[in-house]
Amino acid sequence: MGRRKGSNTAQTSTNQFEGTKIRFQDADDDAVATDSSNLDESVLGVDKATEDISMGEPEVSFADSDVGDDKTSADYYFDSYSHFVPVFQEMLKDTVRTKTYQNVIYQNKFLFQNKVVLDVGAGTGILSLFCAKAGAAHVYAVECSHMADMAKQIVETNGLSDVVTVLKGKIEEIELPVAKVDIIISEWMGYFLLFENMLNTVLYARDKWLVNDGVVLPDKASLYLTAIEDADYKDEKIEFWNNVYGFDMSCIKKQAMMEPLVDTVDQNQIVTNSHLLKTMDISKMAPGDASFTASFKLVAQRDDYIHAFVAYFDVSFTKCHKLMGFSTGPKSRATHWKQTVLYLEDVLTICEGEAIVGTMTVAQNKKNPRDVDIMVKYSLNGRRCVVSRAQFYKMR
Repeated sequence: MGRRKGSNTAQTSTNQFEGTKIRFQDADDDAVATDSSNLDESVLGVDKATEDISMGEPEVSFADSDVGDDKTSADYYFDSYSHFVPVFQEMLKDTVRTKTYQNVIYQNKFLFQNKVVLDVGAGTGILSLFCAKAGAAHVYAVECSHMADMAKQIVETNGLSDVVTVLKGKIEEIELPVAKVDIIISEWMGYFLLFENMLNTVLYARDKWLVNDGVVLPDKASLYLTAIEDADYKDEKIEFWNNVYGFDMSCIKKQAMMEPLVDTVDQNQIVTNSHLLKTMDISKMAPGDASFTASFKLVAQRDDYIHAFVAYFDVSFTKCHKLMGFSTGPKSRATHWKQTVLYLEDVLTICEGEAIVGTMTVAQNKKNPRDVDIMVKYSLNGRRCVVSRAQFYKMR
């Protein structure tokens, strides 16, 4: 395969819907689609056999992989959002993301009419504006970055100041003018679903302000794993360090291997099925549930070589009149989340029908919960390749 464009490592931060046969159409750029999403039924081949998940904090120590690494994404998080124009423009131009939220709100006005809405991490306030147009009684848009100042002006410019109130600050530190809200809406997802996400903030807001029968949007998020052939790009990214202008810099390879790559994967690279690792119910889960260990089984669909695992996620809005959502998978229309590539130390020679089995442990970093530590244990007992290994990854 040729080199992929527009990739970035995890530090540069800013579906299958198990058990259902519903096909989501692409969100339309010019008109509100009947069903908003980028899910394609060609990706409905997710392994439905098991979803083996151990909830809570995994009994795994990432201490050895964190030695000498004092930097976290929190060091740059708020500063990066100060330079907000490119960041928010990219998200707004992600039509899969933005049109899905718009369609969820406009096509389900019965959820919003005369209701009090809390928009967590409001950014430009676009979701709050949608909610106001859908008939919300009042919307509280909370944003901690300097974009809050722009959001206030945007609300005023569009004549919605009587419906939308922008509050600048952290959810954990502000006080709302109301005791309870009927709906919490947020676009909280990060790369790999959980990197630099706002999930804990949404859960905090849910527990503090949401009424007992309130609605969280979106309310479901699922993380998937597949495996790809990626010889050319792995050589360019990882093996590059073996010979740098005639010098051996291979000592850097270990660090490079531990850094997941956020990139767009060509669906033709996919060698195995996709396996559901974890589904989170945002309306019910506890904060600790975002750390977990899940088993997986990836079965080869052809004879090929495996160079990396690829993770992606889907989100769904199950409280709508019709199920709505979108996927960030490689067989769906591209989003700004792309996919997350985890390169393997081994090149796995796999034959059709053979399976890579293992577990993935995902844990919030102890220094900064916005960062993610990942451990993958995998094995292949094939005709031409036998391997068993554990690898650590750090999303910073």
